[in-house]
Amino acid sequence: MDEATLMTAADHDALIAELATLEGEGRRAMAARIKTAREWGDLKENSEYHDAKNDQAHLETKIKLLRERLARAKVVEGSTAPAGVVGFGSTVNVRDEDGREQRFEIVSSQTAAPAQGKISVESPVARALIGVAVGGEANVTLPRGTRRYIVLSVD
Repeated sequence: MDEATLMTAADHDALIAELATLEGEGRRAMAARIKTAREWGDLKENSEYHDAKNDQAHLETKIKLLRERLARAKVVEGSTAPAGVVGFGSTVNVRDEDGREQRFEIVSSQTAAPAQGKISVESPVARALIGVAVGGEANVTLPRGTRRYIVLSVD
């Protein structure tokens, strides 16, 4: 849990805004929901009350996780690596052992969209590619086995 979580300033701001929303209106709405459910009678058999208390626990867990993520946050703009080397923020073109070429942009977990080629810096593929220079190889252990990528270019 000590590892820094890389993110852009925009991702950081979005997390702060989400946390503020959950701590403010999220908690107020939950308190109102619990208060209303309490008024419906016997708490032992009041499923609405128990559901609200369960949802409150989930809300507090999410708040705790966001706080932890923000505490580990390291705001980075642009690539974290020298020219020609893969790092956070890089767009990298690779070829696998089957000859297929792919393009990945290494982004924070908040903005990852694998279908659009945006992979999380925390993903196995990104972890294997980070630090590899153009012409270098990266071996990635995936659920379907190991895949080898050759770095063709880094933007």
